[in-house]
Amino acid sequence: MLKMIIFLGIGCFFIYWFLLKLDASQKAMIWQSFLEADYMWVIVAMLCSLLSHFFRALRWQLLFQPIGFNPNLNNTFGSVVVAYMANLAFPRAGEVMRCATLRTSENIPIEKSLGTVVTERIIDILSFFIIVAIGMLVIFGKAKDWLYDTLSEKYDNLPNMAMILGVVLAAIAVLYILYRLFWKRLQHYKFVQRINKMFRGMADGLKSILHLGTKSTILFLVYSLIIYVLYILGGLIIFQAFGETKGLGLGATFVVYLFGSVGMTFSQGGIGVFPVLVQLALEIYGISMEVGTACGWLLWGSQQSIVILVGAVYLVYFSLKKKKKQSIE
Repeated sequence: MLKMIIFLGIGCFFIYWFLLKLDASQKAMIWQSFLEADYMWVIVAMLCSLLSHFFRALRWQLLFQPIGFNPNLNNTFGSVVVAYMANLAFPRAGEVMRCATLRTSENIPIEKSLGTVVTERIIDILSFFIIVAIGMLVIFGKAKDWLYDTLSEKYDNLPNMAMILGVVLAAIAVLYILYRLFWKRLQHYKFVQRINKMFRGMADGLKSILHLGTKSTILFLVYSLIIYVLYILGGLIIFQAFGETKGLGLGATFVVYLFGSVGMTFSQGGIGVFPVLVQLALEIYGISMEVGTACGWLLWGSQQSIVILVGAVYLVYFSLKKKKKQSIE
């Protein structure tokens, strides 16, 4: 409950902080941007988001093969959507929720399905870091110019990129040397033990995918690629809803995805933070604050509204299924 209050509080704070900076004319222009948006593209973005959940369900199905289960796709898909809806109310409650709904519908023990969820999360973390690394290489020049222009308005003297790179490399070298020198002593600290446990878990998760067999492993990787392509594509679709953002390409879409993903980790479901970060990302490409804000909220809203709508339907479906099961027993 405390975690939920904290995450929700962060989101509400960002909404309040953002609105506090706006004058009456800016608020009116943001509202006008909402009114002028083409909502057919918002519907397409919602369907794109739903399709990503469908492929996530297909991918999750593959992880049950090595432990001897073959859950129905409809039930697996419903569990995934319900999990996303649960995460909007309680941070990280979705993992338990989707395992519970699968137990109700498929009689798969929670401890078994929870292991597959952990593996999936590990893969998602690794995939995200790979995407971020690629994104940094793709957008480095554009983001660097925007960052320098923004900071130079507040600070007169800024270090050049060679100095920054040198400091970063020196810091990495120092940390590595300290790690090698004090490794045995560091092992006694719980924080270090947790980090080691996390990396071991990642390694085990990667190994478990190799046990799927060649065909299933390839399918797993293909589904993962499709999921992230659909995530990124959602931004490109929303761009079509506004005249000012229609001309933006995949580079801008990639940047928006990276910024938005960070926002999703800072507040519950990304509320408040996600739209603000999307607006900042679009500012790099010269999009006005008013249109950028409207675009951020519609992108966030399209993702969450479809989860709530479909998740609510499946929640009723699983409840009826549970009652039927209890009556039979």
